[in-house]
Amino acid sequence: MAGTDQISKMVSGIRSQVAAARGRDPATGDASTFEILATWPGVQAILAYRLAHRFYCRRLPLVPLAISFISRVVTGIEIHPGARIGEGFFIDHGAGVVIGQTAEIGDNVTLYQGVTLGGTGFQAGKRHPTIEDNVTIGSGAKLLGPITVGHGAKIGANTVVVEDVPASSTVVGNPGHPVRIEGRKVEGPDADWIHLPDPLQDAVKSLSARIKQLEKQVADLSGSEDPQAEHPVTEPKKGRSSAGG
Repeated sequence: MAGTDQISKMVSGIRSQVAAARGRDPATGDASTFEILATWPGVQAILAYRLAHRFYCRRLPLVPLAISFISRVVTGIEIHPGARIGEGFFIDHGAGVVIGQTAEIGDNVTLYQGVTLGGTGFQAGKRHPTIEDNVTIGSGAKLLGPITVGHGAKIGANTVVVEDVPASSTVVGNPGHPVRIEGRKVEGPDADWIHLPDPLQDAVKSLSARIKQLEKQVADLSGSEDPQAEHPVTEPKKGRSSAGG
């Protein structure tokens, strides 16, 4: 009877993982369940993690890490078997994703390729991030240390996060800072996955404008020509942002 229950849980887990992939990856539209299980590395890595985590919790030596190692070789995704991951977790594309030993991930969380949930230093105990429910983390984002990312937050592509993230906020930049909290803008344009704010570019533009203003004031005081005439006018960049996810 116990064996039947285990098989039932396993089948249910596989169905749940396939459903998560179908719900968040439009590429699954024409794919069968077998195709998803056979060719989606994110799905494969999570199923391998579930097995490795079960053995890890039973304190079996070598086996959990061996499963994790084989999964990393096959999928390019590294999930430590000691991490704790909730239901509905999905990794899109997945290459280069790293999830550390003490990371905790809630339900219905989505990660894109190149995401790192890593630690800082060599301290013992909790050293990796805690990700609450319904969080989306864009490609290339690095979340470091025992920080907490609140429920429903979004982390932009290539963002570096080293401090706690409020619930229902959108965070971008290096270091990461919120541009929207609880559906309200904090500063900057609306944060979507294609046109994310570029805080470095904004800082350079602000400094450049201030320098031109000071140059004009100096020119007015000295009676010389306006130095701004020597600077070519640059048009704002158009098209897709390179910061997009």
